Amino acid sequence: MIPPAFEYHRPTDIAGALGVIAEHGDEARVIAGGHSLIPMMKLRMVEIAHLIDLQDVADLKGISVGETIRIGAMVTQHDLINDEALAEAAPILREAALQIADPQVRYCGTVGGNVANGDPGNDMPGLMQCLDATFTLVGPEGSREVPAREFYEAAYTTTREDDEILTAISFAKPSSGYAYEKQKRKIGDYATAAAAVLIGKDAGKITSASIAMTNLSDIPIFSEAAGDALTGTDGTGEALDKAVAAMLADIDPTEDNRGPVEFKKHVAGVILRRAIARAVDRA
Repeated sequence: MIPPAFEYHRPTDIAGALGVIAEHGDEARVIAGGHSLIPMMKLRMVEIAHLIDLQDVADLKGISVGETIRIGAMVTQHDLINDEALAEAAPILREAALQIADPQVRYCGTVGGNVANGDPGNDMPGLMQCLDATFTLVGPEGSREVPAREFYEAAYTTTREDDEILTAISFAKPSSGYAYEKQKRKIGDYATAAAAVLIGKDAGKITSASIAMTNLSDIPIFSEAAGDALTGTDGTGEALDKAVAAMLADIDPTEDNRGPVEFKKHVAGVILRRAIARAVDRA
């Protein structure tokens, strides 16, 4: 279908984008990769009078790698995959990005767009909670930072105000043990269940564990209890069972075309066991 008519804006800086939002209010929306908004416009599920394309805003691009890693909101999944410094410092990002959709989508789909719209099926929100990332938001009142673990409120609902733009994502260099496991019906599909796991280990014992899961509730689920169940153990046997049980207690899947609730819980358990085992082995 063809969307209703709209006015197209392509600012070259953040101030220009914020200016269009301030001028047109609820009639204006920013667009990053467009994989969520454009289909909704074509189906006429939403009608946008002013579309603000962020492609020319240079300040929203770029990847900085150090003890703190910073990723611009307009960095694409393709950029994540091909940045060697980032892959060495935080390889879980490449592993996750390679499982998102297909190469055509990854060339345009952005990290900022993936985390900002609050779609519970997106891969990056749960991963960013696992990384304990911080989102930088810029609006008319200035800049503020929101932890990824506090950003999501419900499906498609976040703490971002309508007049704010998510500009960057930052997080500390993660632990060495990592895994992103995803089960989906076919290539390019959203996950039936996906798990992001980071493990720190010393002398055979887990010193830190961070675990989050995707598409098993109306928001991504970071389970502190699952991580606690692994800490101080070797990550196998009873400890692994307790971690999986803790996560299953935290998720709240609903029945849809990916299967009934009990099936999703079963898949979640299988995926999480695989992710923990691989992360522990890599640590």
